[in-house]
Amino acid sequence: MTALVLQIEYTEDEARKIGVVGWVKNTSKGTVTGQVQGPEDKVNSMKSWLSNVGSPSSRIDRTNFSNEKTISKLEYSNFCIRY
Repeated sequence: MTALVLQIEYTEDEARKIGVVGWVKNTSKGTVTGQVQGPEDKVNSMKSWLSNVGSPSSRIDRTNFSNEKTISKLEYSNFCIRY
């Protein structure tokens, strides 16, 4: 989902505030990956936060959102951190 360095706990909190579901995970390459699902306006709000704000100590070099598609049913019931 993204190529950025941030504290993923802030991402989890923001996702819950916005009202999207899915997951986020730090990678061994120092980036973050994940999946976000929800109404298009809420997903767009989350993408904007990930691209422009991030956690307080984050350094956002770039974001890359891929595999975007319309779904008929959410695949997750909450937003969580994966390890």
